[in-house]
Amino acid sequence: KLLAYAKLFEDLNLQRMDTIQKLNQEVSEARSQYLDKIANLSEIQARWKPNSEEWNIIEITEHLFWAEQGGIPGMWKTLHAIRDGNMVRTFESIHKDMPIEQIIDLTWQPKEKVPAVASPRLGGPLLFWKLSLNGLQEILSAFCQDLKEDELRLQAHPHPISGALDFHQRIEFLRFHINRHSHQV
Repeated sequence: KLLAYAKLFEDLNLQRMDTIQKLNQEVSEARSQYLDKIANLSEIQARWKPNSEEWNIIEITEHLFWAEQGGIPGMWKTLHAIRDGNMVRTFESIHKDMPIEQIIDLTWQPKEKVPAVASPRLGGPLLFWKLSLNGLQEILSAFCQDLKEDELRLQAHPHPISGALDFHQRIEFLRFHINRHSHQV
């Protein structure tokens, strides 16, 4: 019986690694594809705007950084607040168990207004923002190592547009968001 429990525990642990690591890997791949897409641009190309209403590539990359820079620590802070008993471990939302694409379809307008915390505001060279965005993958990977399978579907901090999301959906959002802006580039 003890061996059966040990095997079950091992299988559950592998499943945890598979789900969380898969989500992390999807974000990593989206990030790599985005950075590869803009890798050989000159500063002049990166500053070019199709029109005054759209962002240039530097602004898009800075926006991706700020959005993720706020999202990862928000998830981690919430995770530890739950573990410490300072937040409830439940998830009540009309979006429960939905994939992030479906949530976006239900909650976003066609031309959504960017929350101020994620707006590009500093400018600077493209290389700075590429390196900054790339550096967030290591931080996300560390968060994913800390996250446990039974915590994936607990409510994370709310998204400023979509509202209540769980940790699984918040990590999915990072992938979705990078891919969304990759298509703009």
